[in-house]
Amino acid sequence: MSYAIITGASKGIGKSMAEILAGKGFNIILIARSGNLLQEICADLANKYKIEAKYLVADFAVAGASEKIFNWCKTNNYTIQALVNNAGYGLSGAFEKYTAAEYAAMMSVNMNVPVELCTLFLPQLKQQKKAYILNIASSAAYQAVPGLSVYAATKSFVLSFSRGLRKELKNAAVSVTCICPGSTDTNFVNQAQIGEKARKLADKVNMTPEAVAKISVEAMLKGKAEVIPGFINKAGAVLTWLLPKSILENGAMKIYEP
Repeated sequence: MSYAIITGASKGIGKSMAEILAGKGFNIILIARSGNLLQEICADLANKYKIEAKYLVADFAVAGASEKIFNWCKTNNYTIQALVNNAGYGLSGAFEKYTAAEYAAMMSVNMNVPVELCTLFLPQLKQQKKAYILNIASSAAYQAVPGLSVYAATKSFVLSFSRGLRKELKNAAVSVTCICPGSTDTNFVNQAQIGEKARKLADKVNMTPEAVAKISVEAMLKGKAEVIPGFINKAGAVLTWLLPKSILENGAMKIYEP
């Protein structure tokens, strides 16, 4: 029996992707820090869609989390058909606002964990008739974002990694898809401590987690390389290719400055 693993699955886009995949008949494994929420989601999806739904509590900021997940799957003989690297978070504000340890933890969750999980599960994914890797980056991946400097850089890494890995696997049965959502109505703005000016702008262009999740799952199953959900976000990405970097960065700095 094969499963789709979804990290960061207790809320937001991850939770919505779990529901969509379950609705398409995928058995699911949900990973997050909130055990009670995961238990409720799994029970609901298993009952609603008659699929197998498992969960594991893991904190990706703690070393060894990826190995914990892999070993747990191996011990329970869970075959993985789809790996959805959704877990991640941001830190906003002046660079000096956070410690090196706080940045290291975010960088580990956003960059190291997707690479670790791909490394661990890829041999098994390659044994399937058709398998999928879905990495969630951000529209911030396309430019430097003052006020979100390290976060944007981590998402640029995810995008670049996804592009490279996809080419490496072009002759394998594993497709790699990267989704770059813009502002989404999740808890990101609170967790990242986004300022009021940026919050107000985000409120005007927010997409729902359900809409982003639907686009993401469809892109993954169609084997698409890279998708930016939403017209405004697509237009923004085009501007990053056309406009001078200094103009884009000055504009971003005005949005995210205190």
